[in-house]
Amino acid sequence: MSKLVLLAAGGTGGHLFPAEALAAALAARGFTIDLATDSRAARYAGHFPARELHVLSADTVRGRSPVALAKTALALGGGFLSALMLLRRIKPAVVVGFGGYPTVPPLMAASLTGVPSLVHEANGVMGRANRLLASRVKAIATGFPGILDSDPALKAKAVWTGNPLRPAVLEVTRIPYAPPTAEGPLNLLVFGGSQGARVMSDIVPEGLAQLDPALRPRLRIVQQARAEDLDRVQGTYAQAGITAEVAPFFNDLPARMAAAQLVISRSGASTVAELSALGRPSLLVPLPGAIDQDQAANAKALAATGGALPIPQAEFTPERVAREITRLAAAPQTLTQMADAARSAGVLDAADRLADLVARLAGSPSA
Repeated sequence: MSKLVLLAAGGTGGHLFPAEALAAALAARGFTIDLATDSRAARYAGHFPARELHVLSADTVRGRSPVALAKTALALGGGFLSALMLLRRIKPAVVVGFGGYPTVPPLMAASLTGVPSLVHEANGVMGRANRLLASRVKAIATGFPGILDSDPALKAKAVWTGNPLRPAVLEVTRIPYAPPTAEGPLNLLVFGGSQGARVMSDIVPEGLAQLDPALRPRLRIVQQARAEDLDRVQGTYAQAGITAEVAPFFNDLPARMAAAQLVISRSGASTVAELSALGRPSLLVPLPGAIDQDQAANAKALAATGGALPIPQAEFTPERVAREITRLAAAPQTLTQMADAARSAGVLDAADRLADLVARLAGSPSA
């Protein structure tokens, strides 16, 4: 009988994508996979390779008021009781958390019941949920090296695995980067993470419309935009004579990334890992205002290799976009150097590295 691994992930693609990659790697080794998450994740988890999906109550800390804290505590408390009953019923060999508050109930339940557990921290800094759980788990896998070096107790548990990549990403990693020619088309991909990003709709089309009229016809834009922004984004591009495909969501985003010669995006951990694995140059706009500043840390790590140019959102203006695109369109060699640098940071076997760690905790000979 195969051993069961319970994966727990928060309600965004950034948490679920690496969990999906690990699920595929573990299934190839003969493990059975269940997924625990919250109701927000249902739209991302429809094709998740799990035997069973368990929806647990959870909530994010949204404020410091007594009412907000009480609501969060109530949701997490209910999720914890449900998680205890779940673990007693399915008896997992290991519980693996991928960040986000939906991971707290099952990981706390694992700690209380003695089930081996680990967390995977995808970002360049440890998030709040993982920090809460770090002292209770057996191991901490990290997407970036050295993020726990300042804490000896946590460093002793840390194993750098990299960020697991979905099969759809791995399928296109062999496509070589093709820089634009001096007069040829420039393929530009613009997106803002699994939830979209209004700032991309506000800034990028206006910036590209400011380009020299001789450059605009060379652009081939693929842009993710929220449904309410579609008409104005498409209208701006049409008025500027720029060829653009705009949609709220692309099911084949990894293939779109592989076809891009430059990417403008947020800097979530999965995005940075995929850009690195593919070797694609990027302009990264970290999500501002985050308590952990995780996206800023991710962008900084990729920029340190030379593979990306981070732009703080306060400096992300139409004029800045126009200036950077003008500069890079005239310097294909710079784009090629950025692509090579990004690829040097890619970890293509991260899912297998993480699966090795899980198998060791499960006491499996497949470790």
